Amino acid sequence: MTLRISVPQIRQVLTDHKVIAVVGFHHDSMRPAYYVPEYMHRQGYTVIPVNPALAGRGQSYFGHKAVATLAELDVPVDIVDVFRRSDKVHEHLDDILAMTPLPKVVWLQLGIRDDATAQALTARGIDVVQDRCLLADHRALL
Repeated sequence: MTLRISVPQIRQVLTDHKVIAVVGFHHDSMRPAYYVPEYMHRQGYTVIPVNPALAGRGQSYFGHKAVATLAELDVPVDIVDVFRRSDKVHEHLDDILAMTPLPKVVWLQLGIRDDATAQALTARGIDVVQDRCLLADHRALL
């Protein structure tokens, strides 16, 4: 089963949800896992990097310390933005479902999809966007 979210729903996600945790955040400014979150930060979103390697070094980006896992977050998150290969997305399912409160949306970046994980998330009331670029959609829709 392929799960789809409509353009009006995506516009609403981008309008209503302002706190983003970025799984797979990268410190290299030339990589999408850096410049997409940076763009969102410049647009007024709160962006929290999630990367065990950066958290281990005590790195901070956009005013927030990098954390190793979503479980370490101490603020409610609206969107979990995932920059991991499709075959790695399922590894984050338990971490996402353990969040309190649950995020409203899990966003799998362009080229990333995992229908089984998406189904498990939607079964828990979490909207899922797959194979779309947060930056491109924000520029096109808002």
